[in-house]
Amino acid sequence: MATTTASQQAAPQGAKKPGPMKRIIVIALIAILAAAAAGGATWFFMSRHAASAPAANAPPPPPPVPVYYALEPMTVNLQSDDGESHFLRIGLTLKLDTQATQEELVARMPEIRSRLLLALSNKHPSDLAPLDGKRALATELAVLISKPTDPREKPAHVEDVLFTEFVVQ
Repeated sequence: MATTTASQQAAPQGAKKPGPMKRIIVIALIAILAAAAAGGATWFFMSRHAASAPAANAPPPPPPVPVYYALEPMTVNLQSDDGESHFLRIGLTLKLDTQATQEELVARMPEIRSRLLLALSNKHPSDLAPLDGKRALATELAVLISKPTDPREKPAHVEDVLFTEFVVQ
């Protein structure tokens, strides 16, 4: 008669213990699946955050750089109530929004200078003496300069009229 030990009887004949290689493969597959899931989740959340981040964190665009255009100085006879002749020597620089505006104004400069000379020759020395008179003159000249030649055209954008020379005699 054959004697068997208890450990031999407990293990069925067809079932074997899994080998160490199967365990390593199963653990490696689980690790790869976990890493893929973590990577996919990270990509998903980061792509949603990155899509909204540039709009919120984008710096504001820099303000446009103004273009300055100096007009040739002009000398004008002023109106006088006292019988004496008065003159105005004026130099102007225009502050414009774009280079295209400057090119547009240069193309119609003879008409602009004519408008300026007519408007300035209609002034009295007492109107130009105070600071408020000079500011009002700058505003009036900006409107005259920006006025289009053809009524169908849009007005030029003159941001400011700057005085570079201003002599009343």
